[in-house]
Amino acid sequence: MPAKEYLSNLFVQTLEQAMDGVVVINSQNNIILYNKAAEKLWGFSHDEVIGKNVKILVPDNIKPNHDKFVNANRETGVNKIVGMSRDIEIVRKDGSIKWGSFSLSKVEMDGKILYTAFVKDITDTMLQRKRIEMLSLVTDKTDNAIFITDNQWHITYINKGFITILGYQEEDVLGRTPISVIAPVSYGDKVADIRANLLKGEAVKLEAPVLAKDGRELWCSIMANPVFSDAGELTNIVTIMSEITATKLHEVLHANILGSIAKDEPLEVIMEVACKEISKIDKSIIPAVLRVDDERKLQLLAAPTLPADYRKVLNDMQIGEGVASSGTAAFRQEAVLVSDISADPLWADYKDRILPLGIKSCWSSPIKSQRGDAIGVIAFYRKEHQEPSEIDHLLISVLSPLCGLAIEREKQRQDIRHLAYYDSLTKLPNRSLLHAEAEHALRAVETAHQTLAVLFLDMDRFKQINDTLGHPAGDFFLKEIAARISQKCEDSDIAGRLSGDEFVVIKKYKSHDELNNFIEDLKQTIAEPLCLSGHKISPSASIGVSVYPDDGHDIGTLIHRADMAMYQAKTSGKGRFAFFSHELNQLAQERQELEIELQKAIENDELQLAYQPQVNMKDGSLYGVEALARWHHPKFGAVSPGKFIPLAEECGLIGDLSNWALRSACKQMAIWRNKGVAIPSISVNLSPINFHNMDLCNVIMSELDSHNLKASDITLELTEGVFLDTNPNTMKVLHDIHDQGIGFSIDDFGTGYSGLSYLRRIPIKELKLDKSFVNELEQSETGRALSKAVLQIGVSLNLDVVAEGIERQGQYKILKNQGYHVAQGFLFSKPLNPVEIETWIRNIPINM
Repeated sequence: MPAKEYLSNLFVQTLEQAMDGVVVINSQNNIILYNKAAEKLWGFSHDEVIGKNVKILVPDNIKPNHDKFVNANRETGVNKIVGMSRDIEIVRKDGSIKWGSFSLSKVEMDGKILYTAFVKDITDTMLQRKRIEMLSLVTDKTDNAIFITDNQWHITYINKGFITILGYQEEDVLGRTPISVIAPVSYGDKVADIRANLLKGEAVKLEAPVLAKDGRELWCSIMANPVFSDAGELTNIVTIMSEITATKLHEVLHANILGSIAKDEPLEVIMEVACKEISKIDKSIIPAVLRVDDERKLQLLAAPTLPADYRKVLNDMQIGEGVASSGTAAFRQEAVLVSDISADPLWADYKDRILPLGIKSCWSSPIKSQRGDAIGVIAFYRKEHQEPSEIDHLLISVLSPLCGLAIEREKQRQDIRHLAYYDSLTKLPNRSLLHAEAEHALRAVETAHQTLAVLFLDMDRFKQINDTLGHPAGDFFLKEIAARISQKCEDSDIAGRLSGDEFVVIKKYKSHDELNNFIEDLKQTIAEPLCLSGHKISPSASIGVSVYPDDGHDIGTLIHRADMAMYQAKTSGKGRFAFFSHELNQLAQERQELEIELQKAIENDELQLAYQPQVNMKDGSLYGVEALARWHHPKFGAVSPGKFIPLAEECGLIGDLSNWALRSACKQMAIWRNKGVAIPSISVNLSPINFHNMDLCNVIMSELDSHNLKASDITLELTEGVFLDTNPNTMKVLHDIHDQGIGFSIDDFGTGYSGLSYLRRIPIKELKLDKSFVNELEQSETGRALSKAVLQIGVSLNLDVVAEGIERQGQYKILKNQGYHVAQGFLFSKPLNPVEIETWIRNIPINM
């Protein structure tokens, strides 16, 4: 074989077996050699490309001009592509992409120019390069700070976010440990634990403060991930830090300040906490927190880093325009920035006091109440001419409502203290403070061997004023009386309001003449005419007096005995006063014994119910019976209901008494139903106090169910006083009971509440004309007019109207002629026991 042919074959075989792709084209740009590596690279087989134009192997965007480029080089000899290496994109047969490192050789053979392309597969390298480029792009475009350390904990890389957030440049940090650059000194004790976890291959996640280059303390969420070699050795740590200063600032300030509030710490201590937190976040701020008092003056609450002399300046500063930054901010109710104190007119009167301290600027922001009023100021002083930063605005947005909460809470506490010890209407000491001050006065006179008097005042006819002129007029009346009492009291005297229209005066005196003169003077002052809602009123008070030491040695006893004396004075007439006597004490002891015995009687079922018939005036049939409680005591004898029922209300037994009456009435009605005694219904009296009990409806229905009775078998009699009751439960309880089908009767109608609007507020079954009107029917035309008016009200509302207390035939005839529906009274029957009522129904005809 000729040498030339041998060399040619050797060349071809070498190219065929090359590791890189080889493509040879002839002078017509057709492929004459295409090795195995090229087949693998492009995905075309040998047979698919041999003899084809080389354009089959180039991307579509190059194909139209490819032959022109090659021919130009071949024809001109200008070398623009031969001998150069470049990276090219390879579009494979299946459309996928690979990358190759491309170089081209030019060979002349037999007078013809051949081109040989050598292509190395660099797809993996290109992907890695792209990945690195994208990673670099991501790290530099992210808002997070990223740094990488080597296995000796030294920083080897920081991204742009690191520079932007913390302010450090590469020369500041490369080769240094993160702890030595960005971590506070107090953080050092945690370093060993963090590194130990990273060495174990555990990622570390934490929230911690870091130091910026300018000294600011920023909070960051930190995630550190260890990187290991194939041999399992730690090579790097990649750390990503996200700034969470705003979020953490909220969290820390809320936790610390609300924590102080929850611990009930003093307001000044809470504000000290706020100032310390401000200084931690930005050391350039000199903070102060001030409160606006009731006189619209600034009161310094906290300014721990301000000098003592200037703290005094901030106290009692009247707010207003031109009163430095803080006084002006509180006055304008908006933030005030003074970036140059020396030149700003707002500081004209104060700059000489603050400039020597090196302070050059001040930003003051008002603290507002929930209503929007300025109740305080937060001031940021600085030793530089500086405007508020984003963090400053954030601090104010968080601190202002927190400080406002603390200031308003303190004001509420003061108001609560006042409410706890002072009467809200008259502003006099209430029962609690009165007792405390009186005990103190009592100990003082005891030590000095002096005398002391307790005056118990009860205003005469106050209920009439309240009912006829309304509660606002009644409140005005009590405030005026309180002012008159205060006017007559000396500095050593104590005046207070117990409740309602009851007042107490504690007075030291030297002689009985002095005391009597004081009482007479007080009576005259109270009795001065008063204009009330267009009416001229002449007030008067019944006054009871007890004296230390004769009438008691503790304030509770003295007030109690003065109260007893007041009742004695009231029975003598209006505007009187009386001193306590031991006869009154004996009556009080008897009353207490009666209370104990009443409780026993209720518990032991020693009371009885009597039943008074109610008859229909139209046909004489039985309308119903009213159950009336009776008590016969072995010692006290027959105790009048007018005595033991008010006693039950006063001592808290009325609920038990009413439950007993309800239970007994239902039990008796069940007996009558079983015996066939035709009693339509029983009326049971309840006190307004009973309707405070939210469970009253359930109690009543339970009694009816247990005795197999219907709701229509009972009627509940109420006095008009139930509609004066301000207890929030009353109206709900009334409606709950009516919803069960139980009717209501208004007892003593016309003697109590002056307004009639309540007749629309709850559904009522019947009205009962009070017996005081019945008593006057035969003698008084006015009485007859009033009884007729009550009837007309009932008829217009479609209610039954019952006249009670009828004792004479003349009364009955008048009421029947007026058109009354139902009659009740001794003319028909006294209250009877159950056996007597059965006999009465069977044997006694009703004479109509």
